[in-house]
Amino acid sequence: MNVQLKAVTRDNWEEALQLRVSKEQDNFVPSVAVSLAKVYIKPDGENVNYIPFAIYDNTKMVGFIMHAYEEETSDMYWINGFLIDEKYQGQGYGRAALTEMVKWIVQRFPQCKEIRLTVFKENQHAQNLYKCFGFLPTGIVYGEEDVWRFPVIK
Repeated sequence: MNVQLKAVTRDNWEEALQLRVSKEQDNFVPSVAVSLAKVYIKPDGENVNYIPFAIYDNTKMVGFIMHAYEEETSDMYWINGFLIDEKYQGQGYGRAALTEMVKWIVQRFPQCKEIRLTVFKENQHAQNLYKCFGFLPTGIVYGEEDVWRFPVIK
């Protein structure tokens, strides 16, 4: 396995739109199309920047993940829209992609002290992944999702 994050661009966006989770997971994560729309629409405000990535194993696209952040902060670094295509789930891609995303954020933003994400209470698979990785629930709830945090230790 050789997992890499590559920016979603005009060269791969159509392939990214084909990524799907299982029917049981549909309510847990936005489609790639919705995530890509956020880059342009900026639903969280003008200060929030979005960077969408395709998750690759060598040349094979296996998933999608997006980073949203507010510059000049220490704790507004978010992972969202994270999905592994249903054909590739259960093969270690989620953990590998999460590792790459966290490394990328920490290297790019040395002021980052905390990475956040949201997860539905019913999404036990994602919660188990995040818990094993070191994310902790904050007790904060956004809509129907719990906010979890990963303390960045340097």
